[in-house]
Amino acid sequence: MEWAPVYLYGQPSGIYTKTITLLQEGELLTHLGLTAFEAITGFIIGTTLGSLCGLALWLSDTAARIFRPIIVAINGVPKIALAPLIVVWFGVGIGAKVAIAASLTFIVALITVYQGTKEIDIDLIKLMRSLGASNRTVWKKVIIPGSVPWIMSTLRLNIGFAMIGAVVGEYISAKQGIGYFIYNAGAVYDLNAVFVGIFGLMFLALLLDYILIKVEEKFKW
Repeated sequence: MEWAPVYLYGQPSGIYTKTITLLQEGELLTHLGLTAFEAITGFIIGTTLGSLCGLALWLSDTAARIFRPIIVAINGVPKIALAPLIVVWFGVGIGAKVAIAASLTFIVALITVYQGTKEIDIDLIKLMRSLGASNRTVWKKVIIPGSVPWIMSTLRLNIGFAMIGAVVGEYISAKQGIGYFIYNAGAVYDLNAVFVGIFGLMFLALLLDYILIKVEEKFKW
């Protein structure tokens, strides 16, 4: 209705037309596929390592006290500040985007899962120990199963963080990916294309969330 300039806000019909064109050319799916690969790979690496480290910290209060200020300090640093180091270490290819996504998801998983181990019923732990269970047995039989809800919660959180890492990495240096696509479209004021990229990311997030819901259903206790 021309209430607002199209070049500043885009246009529903223009977004639709752009989407159809990009799908027919295969460009949109190519960018989304690469970003999905980077995000999922970083998600798996970061969440797995972070969850394992969070569980392992329960085994030693001394180690937990030593690493806690380090973890808090690292968590307080915006991960975008690490981008120059990651680019130098991993190059400008897919590895850098995966590394950024993994670094974001690692710290979230570590903190969340470790906190989950501290929330487990202390009476259950005392009961196990009164029956002669070793620290390692308590860890295997009580701590790990009791932390599953926290791990699943971490998975849901880390979907967004993994996608942030992948897209930020593509903003910094990339030749493909939905972050690269959105950045370039914005640079030439193609707002329709920007919205296509944003909606593509939303679709990808919903798809990954749906997959995790199905996985979570397998872990109902």
